[in-house]
Amino acid sequence: MSVIVDFSIFPMDKGVSLSPYVARAVKIVKACGLPYRFGPMGTSIEGEWDEVMAVVNQCFQELQTDCGRILINLKADYRKGPGGRMQGKIESVESKL
Repeated sequence: MSVIVDFSIFPMDKGVSLSPYVARAVKIVKACGLPYRFGPMGTSIEGEWDEVMAVVNQCFQELQTDCGRILINLKADYRKGPGGRMQGKIESVESKL
């Protein structure tokens, strides 16, 4: 079983240029060892529920150190069965284009 989580996290009290804060979260995602895909509006991670949510929580804990207000948008797609769905979903659509 696996879950694909697509999320974005950023502070709402740090002005208009938020890339330094987003980069801090993306570094955590990159270091987690799970398959991920970074995009312009969010990051997708695939793995077991507890491990994926632990990464999201680590990102929150990191920003909480110096941010007074944090927005998290999160979508999750859980499915029983093997992992590797994130790339497979993309390939399935691209094969039909």
